[in-house]
Amino acid sequence: MFTDTRTTTPYAAALLRVTLGVAFLAHGLLLKIMTFGLAGTMGYFGSIGYPPILGAVVAIAETAAGIALIAGVWTRLVSLAALPIMIGATIQHVGKGWLFNAPGGGWEFPAMWTVLLLVQAGLGAGAFALDIKKLLGRGAVEARA
Repeated sequence: MFTDTRTTTPYAAALLRVTLGVAFLAHGLLLKIMTFGLAGTMGYFGSIGYPPILGAVVAIAETAAGIALIAGVWTRLVSLAALPIMIGATIQHVGKGWLFNAPGGGWEFPAMWTVLLLVQAGLGAGAFALDIKKLLGRGAVEARA
């Protein structure tokens, strides 16, 4: 029933894409912008040794990436562009142990997220993705993986 990857892969890619998008929205919009606020997020980034403005950049980038991934817009590009955020998060957590419930959080969650972004970039948008070229009336519709 689920052995024909030509019919299941687009839906698996879409499920991964939407899941990553929702997670980015949760971290960027709900946590960094709405809960801590940009000033709080910038203060936190400053307290861990990063330039405070990077906190605002990351919050806005995560929010934009979440929206783009959920919609399926520029999925490969967005997935690759989000890699530095997750690599930075992994580096920040790497000295705090393996499990994310460790004090300061572990590194396995951001490392997994990094790998999932690479998988998404490889798979493409999958099913139910917006096609910008078609929406803008530019040329043929791109093939979806």
